[in-house]
Amino acid sequence: MAHDHSHDHSHQINVSNLNRAFYIAIGLNLVFVIIEAGYGWIYNSLSLLSDAGHNLSDVMSLVLSLIAFKLLKRKPTSTYTYGFRRATILASLTNAILLIFAVGFIIYEAIERFLNPQPVEGGVVSIVAFVGIFVNGITAWLFLKDKEKDLNVKGAYLHMVADMLVSLAVVISGVIIIYTDWFWLDALLSIIIGVVILIGTWSLLTQSLKLSLDGVPENVNPEKVKEEILKINGVVDFQHVHIWALSTTENALTAHVRISESLTITEIEDLKNTIKHKLEHLQIKHSTIETYFGEKSFDKEDY
Repeated sequence: MAHDHSHDHSHQINVSNLNRAFYIAIGLNLVFVIIEAGYGWIYNSLSLLSDAGHNLSDVMSLVLSLIAFKLLKRKPTSTYTYGFRRATILASLTNAILLIFAVGFIIYEAIERFLNPQPVEGGVVSIVAFVGIFVNGITAWLFLKDKEKDLNVKGAYLHMVADMLVSLAVVISGVIIIYTDWFWLDALLSIIIGVVILIGTWSLLTQSLKLSLDGVPENVNPEKVKEEILKINGVVDFQHVHIWALSTTENALTAHVRISESLTITEIEDLKNTIKHKLEHLQIKHSTIETYFGEKSFDKEDY
């Protein structure tokens, strides 16, 4: 059973390049946190000190994602037979939760400032925030290419975009405050941006939670998988299908395949290879196939 071996690798991630991106992002943001905290201390700016603390949590989030990708390359052991791939899923879920808490903190602080407007050092705050736009923008750009290929990368990207938008709001409000003394504007923009970020984060949280519970990954369509496998010559039925994520970049499947009774042992092995090859094109890299002849009963809850 011959087949074309020209695989599409557009959905795959270059882990080495991604590790480099994380190192650069962590370095840039850590330097910015130190600068922002320093200016906040010198000018007694609570808003700068609070934002520096928020940005520090983003650095911790990036470090968490980097550690998860490092664990991804660790070899399986007798205890962890799948290796440590699932660490990427746990990191993604943790980052989603951290991002929601961060947004909640931003909105809470904004409401406090909105109800009790305080004088804002418009000039200094705007200058530091302007630097933040570039730092967070460059960092977000590092993850832009792979953000739809991996939930950890998407989480890092959303963190940086969130910070960039907050910094942009601070710049705009800072400039306006210099000329108008509308101190409430900073709080209002923060609330609006917080809500926008929260909406964007929801999909990251739900996808991460789904993978944590062994749900079918977003990039796999179970119905299409079954449809494509049933098209293969020699396959009679495709049942007891289970699809889950080993990591945020690799998917797995187990299934029972009823095959034609006329197949020889050699043809059965060829058929298995053909099925696995087809599954790779359907975003499933690891598959375990059990073949059988004739009728076989399955539990009602089996797919």
